[in-house]
Amino acid sequence: MAAGVLFRSSDGRVLLVEPSYKPNWEIPGGAVEADESPWAAAARELLEELGTERPLGRLLVVDHVHPYDGRPDAMVFVFDGGVVTDADVAAFTFSDGEILSAGLYTLAQTRTLGKPMLAARLEAAVEAVEEGIVALCEHGKRVA
Repeated sequence: MAAGVLFRSSDGRVLLVEPSYKPNWEIPGGAVEADESPWAAAARELLEELGTERPLGRLLVVDHVHPYDGRPDAMVFVFDGGVVTDADVAAFTFSDGEILSAGLYTLAQTRTLGKPMLAARLEAAVEAVEEGIVALCEHGKRVA
């Protein structure tokens, strides 16, 4: 199980972070630890990865990820982090070395920087914000 946070700018870009340990960019977030809720994991990851404590908004996406590349199936939850500015992003700190940088990117750019599954999940998350729904996804693609 994993949890992430969608931050977006007023002009529709989304926040991606550049991990130090893999080539593909991600949204802030990570694995849910034992006895931890997805929302607590998302908040913890924001503090660890970006050095910030922010209230989480509503749940945007529930994504069932089918087994692939030797990994078991998983559930991924994406929460609304709200709107951030370029100044907010510049104030994030990356103290533990896990994250190298962060930036705001268009949805089209997420298809190049991240894996296709992440790009599809982000599109579903943005739609969920716009439509006021929780998007249900399978392997990143919206099914309801």
